[in-house]
Amino acid sequence: MSSRPTVPEAAAAQPGYVSPTTGARWVAVIGLECHVQLATRTKLFCGCEYRFGASPNSITCPVCTAQPGVLPVLNREALALAVRVALALGANVPPRSKFDRKHYFYCDLPKGYQISQYDQPFCNGGGIVLASGRKIRLTRIHLEEDAGKAIHDRGDMTLVDLNRAGVPLIESVTEADVESAEEAHEYLTALKEILQYTGASECDMEKGELRCDVNISVRKPGEPWRTKVEVKNLNSFRHVSAAIEHEMARQVEVYESGGSIRQETRLFDPDRGVTRAMRSKESAHDYRYFAEPDLPAFRIDAVFQDHQRGVIPELPAARRERYAREFGLGAKDCAALTSQRVVADFFEAAARLSERPKDAANWILNEMNRMVGDPELGYAHFGEIPLKPHDLAQVIGYVSQGTIQTAGGRTLLRAMARTGRSAKMLVQELALEQVQDTAAIEAWCRDALVGKDKIVADVKAGKPNALNALLGPVMKASGGKANAEIVRTTLQRLIDALP
Repeated sequence: MSSRPTVPEAAAAQPGYVSPTTGARWVAVIGLECHVQLATRTKLFCGCEYRFGASPNSITCPVCTAQPGVLPVLNREALALAVRVALALGANVPPRSKFDRKHYFYCDLPKGYQISQYDQPFCNGGGIVLASGRKIRLTRIHLEEDAGKAIHDRGDMTLVDLNRAGVPLIESVTEADVESAEEAHEYLTALKEILQYTGASECDMEKGELRCDVNISVRKPGEPWRTKVEVKNLNSFRHVSAAIEHEMARQVEVYESGGSIRQETRLFDPDRGVTRAMRSKESAHDYRYFAEPDLPAFRIDAVFQDHQRGVIPELPAARRERYAREFGLGAKDCAALTSQRVVADFFEAAARLSERPKDAANWILNEMNRMVGDPELGYAHFGEIPLKPHDLAQVIGYVSQGTIQTAGGRTLLRAMARTGRSAKMLVQELALEQVQDTAAIEAWCRDALVGKDKIVADVKAGKPNALNALLGPVMKASGGKANAEIVRTTLQRLIDALP
């Protein structure tokens, strides 16, 4: 028999991590830092247009490569997007802010320092409320420039691409309010939705537009906080969750073995599902912050804030509540429809045009979403599908009016997406219109009844579902085009007439 202690059900049901060795419950203390690339045309302090995938070092200038004598100039659009995000998150935007120099030395940082914000960031406070009602509070969000990219996979040499140097970022820092990998995933999902809805960022993690760092420690309930470690540069929410789960287990094992945790920075190995030490963790004084002398402090007045507040759309949480209230949709469908603004906007327009919001939701979630990633169609995301809400409304109308069947609607929708041709033209060309000819349908029904005495007897005995066994042969005979309701009505009438 195993000597592993049994974990009481009550303890296991409480939040936290239950040690598989001792059965003791530990609590995670987690803070999240997210670096988000803002969707500006140019960099933060110069006029270079950033493009992902451009040839190395092809979009640089004297400013972003730190040539002597150059001066940075703040990108007003970057500040506007940053303030818009802050307001959407319920943060406080003070009237005065400034930039600072954060010093560290690495080959991808040409100046030897990063222009960031230290003691006077452009916003503080705010947060996101989880489904449980718990709020993950934000400490601050600050503006900063990105570094370049160091490439270490060339044998004994390191290559440096400075295309990213100077790209505008906002870094959001939460309080240590997160208690589990699940809460971290929920928070990050909600943050990403808000960033995309406000137009601040596309948040494409494969392009490095959203990167996450996790600060994590564990303690027993009621104990003071213990030493934290930081896991850097997590480029997917799945990796964030896996890194948290691994670190919780690792730290608990160290403590229960009599060891201690060192404050350090670690990296996550997604292939092995483990973290490994990278370097000792720096403190603020290690960066030798001081005010950026080349950029004056700046004011964010009420007029500027009011303008940004005015362009914030209805956010995902509010839309979910409204969809449930106005359209009678379930929580799962509401969440799926609002996960991307492009999907939500498409749904609302299609629901209005078709006057059948539940049908619009079903077609989008079950058919249009299936087009994304389909090798035959080649669409990488929903926004690439060349369909308009009017197109979907037409398909819904044809199906609801009985002009075509649901299967025909699927065929029609894919053909419209693939060819760009109109619904009316394709219905005729693909011969999708249902057969409404009652004489033809009656002939197919009479043929289907031949030799089906048992089914006839069941229907006459008050078992209407037995009719389903006859629908298939009729539909097959009609090439799938017979109107199913007329078929069912005709079968029932013919059976009722039999002795």
